[in-house]
Amino acid sequence: MQSGAVDSHCHLFLIDGDPAEAVQTARAMGVDTIVCVGIDPGSSRRSIELAASFPGVFATAGMHPHDASAFDDEASDELEELLANPLVVAVGECGLDFFRMRSPRRDQERALRSQMNLAKAHDLPLVIHVRDAWPEILRVLDEGSARRVVLHCFSGDAEIAAECAERGWFLSFAGNVTYPKNAHLREAAAAVSLDRILVETDSPFLAPQRLRGRDNAPSNVLDVIESVALARDESVEIVRESTAENAKIAFPRLGEAPEKPRD
Repeated sequence: MQSGAVDSHCHLFLIDGDPAEAVQTARAMGVDTIVCVGIDPGSSRRSIELAASFPGVFATAGMHPHDASAFDDEASDELEELLANPLVVAVGECGLDFFRMRSPRRDQERALRSQMNLAKAHDLPLVIHVRDAWPEILRVLDEGSARRVVLHCFSGDAEIAAECAERGWFLSFAGNVTYPKNAHLREAAAAVSLDRILVETDSPFLAPQRLRGRDNAPSNVLDVIESVALARDESVEIVRESTAENAKIAFPRLGEAPEKPRD
């Protein structure tokens, strides 16, 4: 039996419209599993609610680096409570963003280190956001001995990809891998072993090239799979099946979560 595609990172709570429709469309297109990623305690809680409502949808809980200044003991306690839910498959989205700098570097690193500790305590992977901060993210993750890492919307080149893959981390490619100007992303996707690669949409952001300017949706992860397959000179079927299996390794709870009651 063929494996359905996995959208390893999206934000259903930000989609303009009914999340149920987005999930149903994705399923009809062969996307069996969706990871709805929280960006703060409130959206993390909402992600869990959505995961409890739809088959094949899972959640994460974390604090985005943009909001790192708001990461305090209360936020940490709330996230820790959410991590106990079996539908939560990772800590994040957390990380470092030195492009927009919506929180000072010190606060971003503090929040990241705290969430690294939460991930270790709950034996969960980290979903990492990194922008204009590759040396710093490698340093912090190495200092914290982070081993279970998913690099969301991978933005590095082939050299950085090789460094990350050598550490055993997963590289998750998004819709921007389809953009003509982003040859470095396609080169990165071709530079590492297929068992290190995940695919995502980051919906509603980063719609693939054929839909530029529109809101993205989980069903469009198929465009990402096709672009990665072309870059690697491999079949779409192999990339789809491999990235689906990789997701179960990257997020062990995908295969452990109990059957969810439906309304």
